[in-house]
Amino acid sequence: MASHPFNPTDAEWLAHRLVEGTDAVRFAHVPREAHGAMAFLTDDGFVAHFGAMPPQVDVPATQLLAQFGKGRLGLLFHSAFCGSTLLARALAEPGVAMGLSEPVILNDVVGMRSRGAAPAKVARAADLALRLLARPFAPGEGVVVKPSNLLNPFAELLLALAPDARALFLYAPLETFLVSVVRKGLPCRLWVRELLEGYLQAGIVAPLGITPEDVFRQSDLQVAATGWLAQHRLFAALGARIGQARLRTLTSEQLTGDPVRAVAAAAAHYGLALEPAAVARIAAGPAFTRHSKSGAAFTSDQRRDEYAAARAAHEGEIDMVHAWALEVARQAGIAMDAPNPLLQDA
Repeated sequence: MASHPFNPTDAEWLAHRLVEGTDAVRFAHVPREAHGAMAFLTDDGFVAHFGAMPPQVDVPATQLLAQFGKGRLGLLFHSAFCGSTLLARALAEPGVAMGLSEPVILNDVVGMRSRGAAPAKVARAADLALRLLARPFAPGEGVVVKPSNLLNPFAELLLALAPDARALFLYAPLETFLVSVVRKGLPCRLWVRELLEGYLQAGIVAPLGITPEDVFRQSDLQVAATGWLAQHRLFAALGARIGQARLRTLTSEQLTGDPVRAVAAAAAHYGLALEPAAVARIAAGPAFTRHSKSGAAFTSDQRRDEYAAARAAHEGEIDMVHAWALEVARQAGIAMDAPNPLLQDA
């Protein structure tokens, strides 16, 4: 602890958790270089990387609200299984920006709401979390925060609390998303159900004409598709309200298929001064040549082959659910391509 004295203005002291019982924020010391070694900023990630939890300090929320104003911030919302961790790392260029991958303090905001906290209390907590996450790691740098999928129903709130922030919604096309679910096996089939439980509670599923009773009768892939559709309806409506200057969309295929163009456009949207030479280096570097979770070498050919094998093994299930989801989307007026595209067809 002595080698890392606490300084609330030092962004290496990550705002990690909300401590509701004492109205405080728990900071954890996570050096910049450690971020690239962890897929997500969770306790499990810390222990796996450091061998134990890093030093932690609790600070009263009132003190922090008085000390920190709104900072320079970009938000990276995502559908899951779309390269969001990859993009957050690609934009984490020293001297330009830092990427924060799924900080748990934002999940705590969702937890407060799910336990019935008053909207004003939830907004206060979200506002404080965004102020602290926006602290730059170096003078002049920006920060791009990638929330977990749990935060998607809160996207409008986050953007209202950070009125100067710009956002991307990165997504995998529906069929690709379904292939990812079957490819990842039973844990992922359970995860999509857990995610949809939160979406039901947040009220973003009902506009699809799907009830909780309907979900109980759905297959795992139908549940996955329902969550995908709910997200797309949400971000289409949000994009129409706030406009493309603040919210743009990008597909996983565009990101991995044309990384130079995608990274350059994402940086420009966030207002980051990323030079062309740096973009070229990033696109040819480990962010795009290694698995974003395991860190193992992983080429686009490997990715394509794995997806093809998974699709072939589950072809009947995927085709049936995809056709069903297209009909739900037609009835609900949801386009398969999200609006406000970041990249126009060349």
